[in-house]
Amino acid sequence: MRLLLPPRLTGSPGSGSAAPSRGRSLRRRRRLLAGASAAAVLGALLVGGTSARAAGPSPSPAPTTAAAADADVTVNANEGLGTIPGTAYGLNSAVWDAQMNVPQVQDLLKAADIGMLRYPGGSYGDIYHWQTNSAPGGYVAPGTDFDAFMGTVRTIGAQPILIANYGSGTPQEAADWVRYANITKGYGAKYWEVGNELYGNGHYGSGWEHDDHPDTSPAAYAASVLQYVSAMKAVDPSVKVGAVLTMPGNWPDGVMAGAETADWNHTVIPLIAGRADFVIVHWYPTSQDTAHMLATPNQLSGELAQLHDELAAAGAGDTPVALTEVNGGTGVDTQPNALFGADAYLTALQNGVFTVDWWDTHNGAQQISTSPDGATDYGDWGILSSAGCVGSVCEPPLNTPFPAYHAIRMLSQLGRPGDVLAGSGSSSATVAVHAVHRANGDLSVLLINKDPAAARTVTLHYAGFTPDTSAPMTVATYRDQADAITTATPAYSADQTLPPYSLTTLTLHPKAATGSALSAPGAPKVTAAGDTTATVSWTPSTGGPATRYEVYRQAGTTSELLTDTTGTSATVHNLTPGSTSTWNVLARDANGRLSAPSDPVTVRTGTPAASTCQVAYRTTAGWGNGFNASVTVTNTGPNPITGWTLAFTFPSAGETVSGFWNSTIVQHDQQVVATPVDWNTTLAAGGGNSASIGFTGANDGAAPPPTAFTLNGTVCTTT
Repeated sequence: MRLLLPPRLTGSPGSGSAAPSRGRSLRRRRRLLAGASAAAVLGALLVGGTSARAAGPSPSPAPTTAAAADADVTVNANEGLGTIPGTAYGLNSAVWDAQMNVPQVQDLLKAADIGMLRYPGGSYGDIYHWQTNSAPGGYVAPGTDFDAFMGTVRTIGAQPILIANYGSGTPQEAADWVRYANITKGYGAKYWEVGNELYGNGHYGSGWEHDDHPDTSPAAYAASVLQYVSAMKAVDPSVKVGAVLTMPGNWPDGVMAGAETADWNHTVIPLIAGRADFVIVHWYPTSQDTAHMLATPNQLSGELAQLHDELAAAGAGDTPVALTEVNGGTGVDTQPNALFGADAYLTALQNGVFTVDWWDTHNGAQQISTSPDGATDYGDWGILSSAGCVGSVCEPPLNTPFPAYHAIRMLSQLGRPGDVLAGSGSSSATVAVHAVHRANGDLSVLLINKDPAAARTVTLHYAGFTPDTSAPMTVATYRDQADAITTATPAYSADQTLPPYSLTTLTLHPKAATGSALSAPGAPKVTAAGDTTATVSWTPSTGGPATRYEVYRQAGTTSELLTDTTGTSATVHNLTPGSTSTWNVLARDANGRLSAPSDPVTVRTGTPAASTCQVAYRTTAGWGNGFNASVTVTNTGPNPITGWTLAFTFPSAGETVSGFWNSTIVQHDQQVVATPVDWNTTLAAGGGNSASIGFTGANDGAAPPPTAFTLNGTVCTTT
């Protein structure tokens, strides 16, 4: 019997400035199952040139005798992007899914190395009551209660992440769930979210999320989160409790209701900083078409960087981030979404996310369309078929994997928990690359060909890794419209051809005696930072004596040596004010070999505490893909300024000025220059007056505020 899966509610994104059209339609991903009869439905590439030098690694040159490749790919094993956690590869599991706990599904999830399962399923988290296994207004399938779910979690060797009911629940109900899960049953459920997408509770004009609280503001949510944290930790102090945030660059980022002067994130973060153990975001990129969707993982890096900056501004820069829902939303049952999924998982993990949870296990057929490769898309956002029909067009048999399932399964071909994500880059927009330095010394490289029609040839260059050219490679490939991943062990080769719309992973062994016995230095910490200097410290390497430690800054796929020392701390000078960069520390042994890189550390510099000018920057309105900003410029120096030039750089390439007032603004790439109009050309000495200017910005992806301004070439103090 076919289930009716009504579309998710949509609405205006907020009050104040009207949002552009792409902000108005919210992704339809919460499938409320109508009716009482649901059970029946959900019932190479390779090395070119020589190996990298041990110090100051740079890519080896491509062979001059070979035909030009479509893409040059560089992997820098000396750039560490973090260790893959056991919770990395996650998935949503919903109580309306009658197939949630059947053995066939358990086997499929275990084969895909799913490390985290989220329950009870999206917006159901705010209507679900665990004691009665009920969700008033929704459907709960038989056999999907909490204990049954935990049976699946244990069978596949995963961890749960549980949504404590905020919308229609209480802190006491959540605390009782913690007691039952961890004290009574001994499940050891560590991660708990307080509600789901509460910014969609109607406060900003769109109300798909159930919320019975009389005050639906972000301040009220943050205050309630602290009550949940207190009640839940009183039962089990070891649990980790997370708060819901919005993804920067996506609605309702920047939106303010009524007389509010701060949006959801800038209200919630300061109130929960240091109290909530982690924060939660969801990501459903708005895409113009399939090609645009495949490019959006490039935006994800900037959006997560902006989120980390927002946390750091509240003194909570080390707060872990969970991406508990993600889906491309275009061609959801076809190969493009699989390519997007693999790219998005790894991009998020490389940017400090500790779990990425795909939406969804089963979801149901919605609307029939055709992918650019000619494959049928059923509009089902699940990774496994629900065997539903739309008219005369029916999905494959129940629990048949869709391409997104195979994409997730491909992730463990690249790296497993404990392996280190490595820096990588591609010269082609149609070939994405991700790399992992495995704990056993092997290097794995995932290549994604985003072209639906043409194969692509690539040549790979290495830094910090020397392959064993006498050993065979392991090659895993998932091709367009294939029903399985294929593996082979060919001889070492300098080039590889990637099939159209494909995922290909190469695993290479290291050449003997090219690695160091030293362990990676302990995770560095920033102990001091000014406008042009920063100090980092770390714990020493083990496995032998280190002759010195070297501090590198990541610059694309190039590692820039900043300084070295024989100690375990270093101060770096001559940094750029208002900048953010990623550093690694490596140890060098007596043979001149470098260790594996430390975990990355983000280093942020400020602006001068004392300058002859001061700039105050504030976002005054936002609507997800656009914003208004005000800038106040003050001359605090001893001499008046007649005629001034204010310059700044947008941190994100997706930010543009679309209108301005009280000044003339010119933008070139990310550089922006503002000059006065006739009535504010003079700035008096000593802060005697200020020039207040403003602009409207558009953003495709992240929209972080500028971090440094210069007035006639002088770096100003920025507030």
